[in-house]
Parts: sequence; structure tokens; C-alpha cells
Amino acid sequence: MPSIDDQEGKTVPAGLPSVIDAHVHIFPRSIFAAVWKWFEENAWRIRYQIPSAEVINFLLGHGIKHIVAYQYAHKPGISRGLNAYMTEKCKEYEGRVTGLATVLPGEKDAQEILQEAFDNGLAGLKLHSHVQCFDVNSRDMMPLYECCSVNKKPIVMHVGREPKSPAYHCDPYKLCNVEKLARVLLDFPDLKICVPHLGFDETAGYRKLIEKYDNLWVDTTMAISGYFPLEEEIDLGLYRPDRVMYGSDFPSIPYNWDREIKILQEMDLPSLVLEKILSGNAVDFFNL
Repeated sequence: MPSIDDQEGKTVPAGLPSVIDAHVHIFPRSIFAAVWKWFEENAWRIRYQIPSAEVINFLLGHGIKHIVAYQYAHKPGISRGLNAYMTEKCKEYEGRVTGLATVLPGEKDAQEILQEAFDNGLAGLKLHSHVQCFDVNSRDMMPLYECCSVNKKPIVMHVGREPKSPAYHCDPYKLCNVEKLARVLLDFPDLKICVPHLGFDETAGYRKLIEKYDNLWVDTTMAISGYFPLEEEIDLGLYRPDRVMYGSDFPSIPYNWDREIKILQEMDLPSLVLEKILSGNAVDFFNL
């Protein structure tokens, strides 16, 4: 898909409340390089091909108040190393960066790896069904849900079906749908779950689901950018206002860093709703 050569702002636009970016990626340099290469070949050219320290410094330097950082393990045996890397970054930027753990569902000692990450201070779990090829209702997921629930840690799971790519090793349309996640929400009512990208491409279904379940949130990441064709026009005024979080997907984006912040500013949302989306709901979800 094409990149968009739009103009970036030097800071968060004036007049907005504090902004928490609830969806940022950092990786060790070698994995970041592989991610950039994969996107270049199979998705879009990432505009900001910069290492993790620059990712964090860029956003904080441009007026973002707080960052929630993610990684995901794409193969067994690397989760502990990634979690240690995330823990160190959180210590380095204490009070400005909140980091989530990763684990590969089904790998050996997955629950133990996750518990160690929580014991070391990581604030939740990030999973990506397209990359990690898990079904949310599979047996491998149950100990992870239980571990998060017992520790009162949230999960961010990319379980929307899009963006789909033939380069993935599984078919997201067979693994992901609204009905599958509804079962998890029902079985684990104390477990807070966020579905990124407003659940693209089932945005209408996830919008209805956050009305029904108090333990479900969504984030805006790339879904309000105008970059992807969507099943319905996104009107955040129709969404439950306490269940939508702003996220950028920085640096893995094909356009400027503040594109969606500017779009949110132009939506003419009530000031209280805008504050919740830009920061308040992330505070609640991640216990910041």
C-alpha cells in the first residue's frame, strides 16, 4: 500500500488535553530491522524507521505525555529476552513509558514467562493473532487469561481480522471474529481486554460489543486515519465514550505521527469525550 507524504506537526496541537499514546511499538534493533523489511515487502513503507530510544524520545519530545509500549514474540524462545528489554526501557523512562509483556501462546512455560514479566513490573500483555497464529478460544490461551485476571493485568489483543496479508502463516479470518472474543469476555468478566484498530474490519460488531461488555475497550490505531477502506464510516460520537483509547501504532505507520490526533481534533467531539479518548480511558485501562 502507498505511503502518504503529509506534513507532520512539531508538537501536539494547541488546545487539546494531555495525550497518552496507548499503542506504540519498540523492539531490539535486530527485530525492528526485520519488522521494517517485512512491512516494506508486504504492507507499506514505514515512515519512521528509527530505533526504540528514538521512538520514545520523538514522541515525548513532540508533546506526548505518556507512552504505552508493545512488543510481540513471533517465535518460541524469545519472550523472556523481549520482556527483559521492555523492563529496562520502562526503568530508563520511568514515569513516562508503561510497557506490556509478550509471550507466544502455547510455547513452553508460557504462563511462567508471563508471571515473571508481571513480577518484574510490566503492566499487561500484548498479543497479535495474525503474527502469533492463535485462536482466542484455544486451550493455550486459557492460562494466559487466568494469569492476567489473577494479577489484575489487562490484555491488548489484535484479533480484528484486518489488515490481512498472504505473508502471514495463518488466515486471520479463520482465527478472529467478534463472536469468538465475546466468549472470552463472558468467561473472564474481570479481565480487561482491548482490541486495537477499532476491531477492523468488524468495526460495527466491536462497537456493539463494548456496549454489552464492561471489560472491553478498543483503540483508534490507524482506523480513523483514512488509510484503510472500512465497512462503515467511523463516528466516534456513536461509541461508548469511556471505552475508546487513542493510539498511533508509531513508528510502524505510513504517514505522519500526529495524523490521527489532528483528525480527532476535527471531529467536534464534546471536550470531556475528547479528554477520555486522548488520555482518561488509557489511565483507567492500564491503571496508570
